[in-house]
Amino acid sequence: MRVGAIDCGTNSIRLLVADVDGTHLDEVVREMTVVRLGEGVDRSGAFSEAALERTFAACDAYAATLRDVGVERLRFVATSASRDVSNRAAFVDGVRARLGVEPEVISGAEEARLSFRGAVEGLPPERIAMPTLVVDIGGGSTEFVLGDRGADGRIDVEAAISVDIGCVRMTERHLHGDPPRPEEIARVEADVEAALDRAAAEVPLDRARSLIGVAGTVTTVLALIHDLPAYDPAAIHGLVATPAQVEAMAARLLAMPRSERAALAVMHPGRVDVIGGGALVLRAVVRRTGLPVMASETDILDGVARSLADT
Repeated sequence: MRVGAIDCGTNSIRLLVADVDGTHLDEVVREMTVVRLGEGVDRSGAFSEAALERTFAACDAYAATLRDVGVERLRFVATSASRDVSNRAAFVDGVRARLGVEPEVISGAEEARLSFRGAVEGLPPERIAMPTLVVDIGGGSTEFVLGDRGADGRIDVEAAISVDIGCVRMTERHLHGDPPRPEEIARVEADVEAALDRAAAEVPLDRARSLIGVAGTVTTVLALIHDLPAYDPAAIHGLVATPAQVEAMAARLLAMPRSERAALAVMHPGRVDVIGGGALVLRAVVRRTGLPVMASETDILDGVARSLADT
């Protein structure tokens, strides 16, 4: 079955077209556009007209791709920034008009389940010690999901939570210097530690035997740690970094001015301003768990695609 999955987050909107047969997923198209839909939402409580225009332009482009390749089923999920805005109806109407489907503004728990499935089923099972913790560092929120593989081989989610820390939210709230000042970094650390305390109250982080990180913060940081000459998803998928390596790279990124971050070969232009905030979240997670982190290039998009084949 050829399916289409669209994930609209705080920072980017992404498309996956895949042929799914049982547990096998064969990627046809994967695209990402930085639209910064959540720009200013933490302050204003609404999507800006400019952010909506950027998002709708990406939807128009994806609609053309979907027509070109042909899909049998399409699912559009929207996360963090889309949950509580005052002008959510304008977003929903605009997406429906362009893509012909109702965007699902999914809960944090559903986002976590889809991310977990996409990440774990996309990696070799022999490389993952169970139970495993999947951490999805987004623009507005971060999801923590602990799961295991049952006796029948199926993946079972044991606990999940979404907390309001993400690379865009932390940057807009606190990181204004170029590079950020120590007191700004300290304020992010305080927010993140409080969020990790909330997460640990719902998800037993100390039970995890392995840690998988998904989304652009993790993949970019690990690409930098391994000194890749360019952003190559195939090369990044499955890379591992120790806590000490994450510590060192986070410190390096936070000490760089914007111009130096922009010049890094693996850095997407839309991530230059927010990578420091994301690195602080990742650093706090590896400090809390004490585990090395494995990068997965399969994530919520793959989980959404697989969910379409289930029905």
